[in-house]
Amino acid sequence: MVLGVVSDTHGNVEGLRQAVSMMLEAAPIDLFVHLGDDYDDALIFEEYDRDYLRVPGVFSEYYADPSIPNRVIKEFEGWRFLLTHTDVSHANDLPSDLKPQNLIRAKQVDVILHGHTHIPRLEEIDGILFINPGHLKEKDKKGREPSFAIVEVVPDLLKARLVGLKGGEQIASIEIRKHLK
Repeated sequence: MVLGVVSDTHGNVEGLRQAVSMMLEAAPIDLFVHLGDDYDDALIFEEYDRDYLRVPGVFSEYYADPSIPNRVIKEFEGWRFLLTHTDVSHANDLPSDLKPQNLIRAKQVDVILHGHTHIPRLEEIDGILFINPGHLKEKDKKGREPSFAIVEVVPDLLKARLVGLKGGEQIASIEIRKHLK
């Protein structure tokens, strides 16, 4: 399974379309994931005849709606992924929201897909892989260029790479083997 992962599009649907085109050229994307800011931007994925998952950003009106999950655990090829806008609890969390630090402590997830910081991230900490695809804004006050992530998942191996929107250069990559039981 191959995931195309974006976050923090902030209404830049043209940048999102560009990222989707680049992802589809680079890999056979099975599922798109949008990690918030802005929740409705993910509707663009419907133009590409691909499934998608999305979670809202912490300042979105959708985040306050208990019928819309703010954090979701999904299993892909035996790997447990947490989809969330933040990799830690947030002041705007609902009482029923999953708490990332509890999931991490209990080793209930293998991968955390998150956004919020606008800073691309591929980092393994205590056996859990944190992936932040960055942002897709035209201009970002933190000085980071727009980027996205492509995550290839098979039962015993996960490969993730961060790709810059301008020029398509690979920013970083990581491979992690999972020991099958």
